[in-house]
Amino acid sequence: MKSFKDFGIKPTKQHFVGDKIKIVKVLNKQIVVSNYKIEASKYPKNKSGNVMTLQVIIDGVSSIIFTGSDFLMDQIAQVPESDMPFTTTIVKNGEHFEFS
Repeated sequence: MKSFKDFGIKPTKQHFVGDKIKIVKVLNKQIVVSNYKIEASKYPKNKSGNVMTLQVIIDGVSSIIFTGSDFLMDQIAQVPESDMPFTTTIVKNGEHFEFS
């Protein structure tokens, strides 16, 4: 009889670790974005109907941020996967958030 490990099946879902924090706790602070995913929101409140989960490191601590910011989603989608992780600062520009 085969063992499950013999099948060579790897997890397909991304795993994010750390406490959930609000985006306002990291505004104007240097952070490391180590991973992200964008998916359809269960409670769409933005134009795209999507939500982004960010895996960030702040002062050596891993945390998770959920955001519906279409501006942030558009910007991060342009980052090549080979350039992950990266350092950035999230700033508020008018009524929306941006990476800078």
